[in-house]
Amino acid sequence: MSERVKVAFVAPSLRILGGQAVQADRLLFAWRGDPDIEAWLVPVNPKPPRVLGFAHRIKYVRTIVNELTYLPLLVREIARADVIHVFSASYSSFLLAPLPAMLIARAMGKPVVLNYRSGEAPDHLQRSAIARRTIKQVDQNIVPSRFLVDVFREFGIGASVVPNIVDLERFRFRERHPLRPRLVSTRNFDALYNVATTIRAFQIVQERWPEASLTLVGGGGQEADLRALVAELGLRHVTFAGRVPPEAIASYYAENDIYIQSPNIDNMPTSVLEAFASGLPVVTTEAGGIPAILTHGVTGLLAPLADYETLGSHVLQLLASPDRARALARTAFATCDACTWPKVRDLWVRAYRSVLPAHPSSTTVKAEDPGACPGTRTGFSPVSRVHSVVERSR
Repeated sequence: MSERVKVAFVAPSLRILGGQAVQADRLLFAWRGDPDIEAWLVPVNPKPPRVLGFAHRIKYVRTIVNELTYLPLLVREIARADVIHVFSASYSSFLLAPLPAMLIARAMGKPVVLNYRSGEAPDHLQRSAIARRTIKQVDQNIVPSRFLVDVFREFGIGASVVPNIVDLERFRFRERHPLRPRLVSTRNFDALYNVATTIRAFQIVQERWPEASLTLVGGGGQEADLRALVAELGLRHVTFAGRVPPEAIASYYAENDIYIQSPNIDNMPTSVLEAFASGLPVVTTEAGGIPAILTHGVTGLLAPLADYETLGSHVLQLLASPDRARALARTAFATCDACTWPKVRDLWVRAYRSVLPAHPSSTTVKAEDPGACPGTRTGFSPVSRVHSVVERSR
């Protein structure tokens, strides 16, 4: 029997409540007690020494203190690992967290599996020669969707797919009888997620269904502006639920009947998989890799970016044809099985073992076949499309 592979996860802890932190936490939980893999977290946002606790309230000082705490932690934890699994986003966060981990691992002779997860990849890679060069040099690039495989290919970088995981025990499928005009969105209040378009789409729904409700789960810098927009439009039954810990998020899907979101930039949002798993028909904009997750008219409904009129019209179509809504939800749910832990686990084991010194260096992880887990289909050119979205969103 092979020895357990010791894997250090370099990722945000749940103190930063976002997609990277949630997926890292779910993977770490799944690896507990595994006979092949021993995994632990090396947080990119470690708690500073108590004497420096004041620093989190001061911009820039907070960043300096975090790096001074993070870098020595990296050295200690990388030294005891066999493989370094680095989670990565884009722009400044790439420079502050993944890049130091990759450089230190290389200096210590430790293999790196880079798990790049940002829908902003086309713009980031086009702008950053440092990112392109360092990403090309890691031992294995793993991304959660075919969308990012295609992005990387356009920059001459190889990558393989290991999809996000969804817990079908936590997110329980239920058909909606009747289908009520109860909408939910679970995206943070950041510009790239364009929650304002979701709110404007809801206005169209509420004009037809006065009792309709919208629950917005998340937080972020745009919250004040979004609350003001709700008031300006005179909307009723809009709930700002705030940031919700991962263990509580399933109840918001369970309590509502239609999932809606309107990002301008995205990759393979776990929120869509969670909605699929929960039995909610999904209405979303066609940002980034979403068309590789959701097929229009088959597993949900797509709208053009920032098009609140089409988004609202799609919701009204579902409410007018509940049988069709339930059919979309059933088809979407059927795609979730390939994103469960038993299916994803072996892909990760192969990825980690493929970069060990004793393993043939030519071995790579093969992407899931198209049509398996949502997000593995091909058929669109991502770089020009997403880059233009980035420019328009600035």
